[in-house]
Amino acid sequence: MKRLLAYLLSLALAFPWAPLRAEEAAAPAQPAFSQAQLDQMVAPIALYPDALLSQVLMAATYPLEVVEAARWSREHAGLKGDDAVRAASDRDWDPSVKSLLAFPDLLQRMDEKLEWTRGLGEAFLAQETQVMDAVQQLRRRAQENGSLASDSRARVVEDAGAIAIEPADPRVVYVPYYDPLVVYGAWWWPAYPPVVWAPWPGYAVVRPGFWWGVGIGISAGFFFGAVSWPYHHVTVVRTNVYYAHPAYGYRSPYVHRALAEGHWRYDPSHRRGVTFRNPEVRQRYGAPGPRFAPQDAYRGTHRSAYRDARPAERVASHPMPPAWRTSVTGRAPGTASAPAPRGGPRETAAPAARADRPLTYDRGHGSSARFMDRADGGRGARANAPQYGAAQSHGFAGNAGRHAGALSVRPAVRGGMAGGRSHMGR
Repeated sequence: MKRLLAYLLSLALAFPWAPLRAEEAAAPAQPAFSQAQLDQMVAPIALYPDALLSQVLMAATYPLEVVEAARWSREHAGLKGDDAVRAASDRDWDPSVKSLLAFPDLLQRMDEKLEWTRGLGEAFLAQETQVMDAVQQLRRRAQENGSLASDSRARVVEDAGAIAIEPADPRVVYVPYYDPLVVYGAWWWPAYPPVVWAPWPGYAVVRPGFWWGVGIGISAGFFFGAVSWPYHHVTVVRTNVYYAHPAYGYRSPYVHRALAEGHWRYDPSHRRGVTFRNPEVRQRYGAPGPRFAPQDAYRGTHRSAYRDARPAERVASHPMPPAWRTSVTGRAPGTASAPAPRGGPRETAAPAARADRPLTYDRGHGSSARFMDRADGGRGARANAPQYGAAQSHGFAGNAGRHAGALSVRPAVRGGMAGGRSHMGR
């Protein structure tokens, strides 16, 4: 009786918790980044032209390549626009990163604010729709505050109920600099102030908190990215941009995802081993993709890697044939060997080792004796030489025994008599 009462009591205590557990399981997961964090991160770039904004968001997902590109830009000071992008055609960076070489000031700020760049990229991967919504909310606030309007450098238009920003001249891009604490009005997240960086040199104030610099010339169709505001995501509108592929003759050791029109897709190979800090983003995208291509996808050895390898590594990766190794027995790989005596044999393998080979047959077309054993036909001065073993003769001394092995690979003319005349091989 006591056991029955204890059992009923345990059931009564367990059932009230069951609905609560079901509610917890049905509750949606918390987003990786809050709205306050998203507003904080997109504040300094929300007023950029749409095409430039889209490629900044793409490039932010590859922070290590951003650092490498910024370092390259500092080493090539003075290059911008198409000149800078073409000069780096041999760099194996994502096209979005390579395109930012045209805007060196922006690229340097992304390098200086590396924590912001890394967080922006992870937020874009985890909550792309929310990031684009945050951009629209900030643009609307700037417009209501009188800080966003069309002028001779940029056009502000309505696109399906969204605010779109386009360059006034497709061949000249102006990158604005603005103070988020001024253009958006009073900031509404005191615990998450917007990201702010110092003004760029050469910029002039056009309205309170808003600066314009010198325009940067680009070629027609320079940007491959755009923003699809009705769908709230970044899209690829063209794949034939000149910087989307490495320079002619360059063979990348990595397997990269090619640009494809439509919704932009993340390429883990350009992450270059950088881990995700946010646990939810790390769980969603897993470990970064492999840096090097697998052997079945990339044939051969990368030339620069092979050129820089030490001699011992080259020997280990490219072993000598067995017949050649017999003449250097006892020598460590990668060390020089003593020169062979003049006139000595190149191969020291005993002829007896070759005597056990099975007899082969000439199965050439057009010969009446194609099933005849011709291992010792006796034609040609070198047919019975021990270093060529059972070389096949062809009726002419010039061709006999030319290639080592049991069957020659150059049957130019085969001998044989059928009806008193010779037959030519095919």
